[in-house]
Amino acid sequence: MPTLKQLRYLQALARERNFARAAASCHVSQPALSMQIKELEAELGTPLVERSRGTFSLTPVGREVVQRARQILIATDDLVAYARHAARPMSGQLRLGVIPTIAPYLLPRALPLMRERFPEIALELREAHTLALLDELSDGSLDLLLMSMPVEIAGIDTLPLFDDRFLLAVQTTPGIDERRRVDPASLASERLLLLSEGHCLRDQALALCRHADREALGELGATSLATIVQMVANGLGTTLLPEMAVDAEIRDNRITLLRFQDPEPVRTIGLAWRRASSRRREFVMIGEALRELVG
Repeated sequence: MPTLKQLRYLQALARERNFARAAASCHVSQPALSMQIKELEAELGTPLVERSRGTFSLTPVGREVVQRARQILIATDDLVAYARHAARPMSGQLRLGVIPTIAPYLLPRALPLMRERFPEIALELREAHTLALLDELSDGSLDLLLMSMPVEIAGIDTLPLFDDRFLLAVQTTPGIDERRRVDPASLASERLLLLSEGHCLRDQALALCRHADREALGELGATSLATIVQMVANGLGTTLLPEMAVDAEIRDNRITLLRFQDPEPVRTIGLAWRRASSRRREFVMIGEALRELVG
């Protein structure tokens, strides 16, 4: 019968697309990994990998075996997690993924709270874009995500926690009325600066400003809110700023923040995990702590 080790090596090979990198990720030598892949092929009685000089590709059967192996490994990991956490809940490793437009603003407060409330949890953090985090959650590389809702993927459960209002950041000009409420339709004439492709905040901004002239949108490929805020301060355009980022990003008087007309646009922040996970109760407890922190 195939072993879990062989299935993990095959999954690593499919993920890394390179024998050397796959071996390194599994902390074994390349010959050891190659031998286990060959033994798996012999056990199954069919080639899984087509090898040529310096390259390889998965056979059609190999691709299907990778998909099935992923589900077996996820189920196995969940079984181990269930047994361990049934005896000692809120303990052991927790692999948490967070999107970049939340991590630097919420984690400085959330991490000390986690250490205080759940001292036996060994937290491992991963910051990445939404799609990458969802892929890693689905394949079992992560346990829990802190991200913007909604998540509409089969097999993923979510827990909305709180709403984070959007504000409009503009360059300060003489006589600007900070009490003025902004009509989202008025953004059609603004040069709106956006994060680069892959950030869910970009998609949320585009949804809010669906009437904006796409040619007027800033396409400078900024990858952080800090960069965009400086662009606004220097008169290159305006941007949407999540309220949780204000204290960290707005540090000079060259920028004025304006609120939108009611109903004010928001993004909903929440947690996401695999439906098959045995740790749902723990994740809900973490969510309740974060909700209490934000108030």
